[in-house]
Amino acid sequence: MLVGYSSSSEEDSEPGSEARSRNSRRSVEEDEGTRDLPTKKKARTEELDPKTSLIISGENKTCMSCRLPLPGCLLSMFPDDDDEALTEDSSLHGGRIRSFKHERGNWATYVYLPYLPEEEFEELLQELLSALGAHGLMLTQQEEFHLSLSQTVVLRHHWIQPFTQSLQSGLSQCGRFACSAATLKVYCNAERTRTFLGMEVSTSHAQLLDLVRVVDKTMTEFQLDTFYKEPSFHVSLAWCVGDQTEKMKELLQELQIMVDNREEGPFLLRLDCVEVRCRTGNKTFRFSLKTS
Repeated sequence: MLVGYSSSSEEDSEPGSEARSRNSRRSVEEDEGTRDLPTKKKARTEELDPKTSLIISGENKTCMSCRLPLPGCLLSMFPDDDDEALTEDSSLHGGRIRSFKHERGNWATYVYLPYLPEEEFEELLQELLSALGAHGLMLTQQEEFHLSLSQTVVLRHHWIQPFTQSLQSGLSQCGRFACSAATLKVYCNAERTRTFLGMEVSTSHAQLLDLVRVVDKTMTEFQLDTFYKEPSFHVSLAWCVGDQTEKMKELLQELQIMVDNREEGPFLLRLDCVEVRCRTGNKTFRFSLKTS
């Protein structure tokens, strides 16, 4: 509170001194009547979130720009740890466990022949799943059906274009063919974290090996794992968590009878191999095989 004081009694007797004295007393009275009211600046500062203040030159300075939201493109560059944890949460993926840790820029990649299911196949699959469920084995149907021509490998994002170009170059020399499967078989992954019921291919083994050799050549170029030395070509039908190999094998004979004793005759899974596909992350590349 600022109050004006006169320096001597002579100044009070000067012309206009009385008026100045009255103005001074009025200023004091006004200040005393308003001393309990907060100033606008103080009120404004109290309204701000304390988290928005920055330390500048040792003083607290309110940063108004901190109240503005960051653009989404910037937020995506610095993901929260919680987002990473969600991608590793097996409960979000039916209990499945990753074979390798998820890292930004790494793309899970595999090469395969697609199988488009027929109505008869879907009916048979539901019967097989019901029979397994009656024995306490609850299997999950595959989201898509295919015959693998490679293991699942990790591909860096900047490798995708040269990798797929290499596949295209090699596969363009391979001809189309057909193969079939009719025998049920149990498979388990290398980590023993998932067990599969599959149908093993019994024809066109030589042509399938030719495709694998082309795919392996590309894998070798990028120093990635090649396919199994003695592959059992098959179409996976369903899966469950954990190693249930022994229990499922005990039921194979019962399940195979269901495949063989159809009203229309034994079921035969027919796969027309007209194109090879490569799935890398959320991208799918298609490579047509040449006609003979």
